[in-house]
Amino acid sequence: MTSSISDEELLILLALKNKKKRRKWVHEINEKREEFGEFHHLCKELSTYEDRFVNYFRMTREQFEEIHELISPRISKLTTNWRKPIGTKERLAICLRYLATGDSHNTIGFSFRVGRTTVSSIVKEVCVELWNVLQPLYLATPTEEVWKNSEIGFRELWNFPNCIGSIDGKHVRIKCPPKTGSSFFCYKHFFSIVLLGIVDPNYKFLIVDIGSYGRHSDSKFILFREFIQGKTILPPKPLPGTTTPVPHVFVGDEGFKLETFLMRPFPRAVVAQDEAKKVFNKRLSRARRVVENAFGILAQKWRVFFRPIELEVDTAEHVVKATCCLHNYLQSTSTIENEPEEEDAISPTDVFSNIQRIRERSSIVANSVRENFVNYFNYLRNETIDQYHRD
Repeated sequence: MTSSISDEELLILLALKNKKKRRKWVHEINEKREEFGEFHHLCKELSTYEDRFVNYFRMTREQFEEIHELISPRISKLTTNWRKPIGTKERLAICLRYLATGDSHNTIGFSFRVGRTTVSSIVKEVCVELWNVLQPLYLATPTEEVWKNSEIGFRELWNFPNCIGSIDGKHVRIKCPPKTGSSFFCYKHFFSIVLLGIVDPNYKFLIVDIGSYGRHSDSKFILFREFIQGKTILPPKPLPGTTTPVPHVFVGDEGFKLETFLMRPFPRAVVAQDEAKKVFNKRLSRARRVVENAFGILAQKWRVFFRPIELEVDTAEHVVKATCCLHNYLQSTSTIENEPEEEDAISPTDVFSNIQRIRERSSIVANSVRENFVNYFNYLRNETIDQYHRD
């Protein structure tokens, strides 16, 4: 009996010895957050230097306060007897700093003196609420009036009438998701989700489709085809100075199939032998450059795109959606330059990867629509040459 009790006691002592020491709820370093944390010192100092505040948060103090006022009721936490919650401004600051730098959650946590998992939950929660609040205001479903204003902009600013949007898709690098096989593995040999955007003439997103598998090409996005294909967004109308109705179109690159509603450039081999088609390609390239510029502005503002996003796929989607809403918000309200002054501008091609080109035979109707634009642009070109010789 005594030996039996001794064995039990030994087992209990062994279990107690092997029991892991309970981790502290808040580390000693993080307990001094309000005394030494970045938000409570550096961020307050930055508020007296507008240029440095903009460089740090990618927005002005007024814009920061406006966004905070919009989302603070959604991200606030109750004070309990156990501990005081992190304030709403600090939560917003943590999220914006992550989007602006793309630093790891550990790095952000050490700077603000909060835990890594706390940073992770804050980033996801704030990004979700940024989308919920800003999307209805700055990225709402386009109305007929929005499409008409977009057409006017492309006609007056970029000399491409009947164009209602510039479209492109980019691969956003992510960490390899577990148990997904090759679904997110793109032709560029890295894992990615796809950001498909339609942009207006003022570099603002009209439609975004986020989260498609990286292995897909532009023409295979379900949302895009359901929203546009087979539907007439605006009724056809004649090009300026003509009488034949021509459909309204989007302009894209070789990643898209030629459609009656979407114009793509002629192949290089064809352009080399046909001056008229070369003129068309130049006009289309000028209008399509708008979407490339929009992606460049997006990446320069939010440098989370400069490296693979090491988050779960659904969280990465929330991050991309939040940055698109913030992009439209800043484009609508900013009066400052798009790029931070103290950082070197980097081409969007160094950040995002283009979608793989597709080679599919187009319909006769789609080719005839493109020929209408070819004839129109070359008519304008000949008129300009004749006017120059007459003068």
